[in-house]
Amino acid sequence: MSESKRLFFAIELPAPLQRKIVRWRAEHFPSEAGRPVAAANMHLTLAFLGDVSAEKQRALASMAGRISQPGFTLNLDDAGQWLRSRVVWLGTRQPPRGVLQLANMLRAQAARSGCYQSPQPFHPHITLMRDAGQAVAIPPPGFHWSFSVKEFALYESVFAKGRTRYTPLQRWSLGDAIRNSDEV
Repeated sequence: MSESKRLFFAIELPAPLQRKIVRWRAEHFPSEAGRPVAAANMHLTLAFLGDVSAEKQRALASMAGRISQPGFTLNLDDAGQWLRSRVVWLGTRQPPRGVLQLANMLRAQAARSGCYQSPQPFHPHITLMRDAGQAVAIPPPGFHWSFSVKEFALYESVFAKGRTRYTPLQRWSLGDAIRNSDEV
């Protein structure tokens, strides 16, 4: 029997943007506010899949490869905190239709494949800090970053040596008439 992997579909942030966000986070949040997410782990989750067998992973990847939609621009211009889940996040005030459609398609496919999907509405965000149990001051509006989203990826989450690492396993291009799947 094959071992399962903890998987999710996500949008990767460009490395220069990851560095800008880390600097902004350091300037606006005290170190005791929570546990910062490593720059290399910053992403926007589209659909969490949980523990997935190799067979189910192949089926989900095949379904993801059939998605055909154009790319889009994501504007990061909002931030907040979810006290219940102890997360400080960076997001978008007005999510583009493209990110909502992509997440909805992936979440629907995941649910049909037996992967539990939260009944909560999709809220596109990047987790900045975890374990933020106390309310933190959120910077006032005025910050803004944009980037073009031209692909999405299937990631594996691995916890080892006291750290969680997210590794892209496979990527799919957006906006192409011919679907491209690039195994990483």
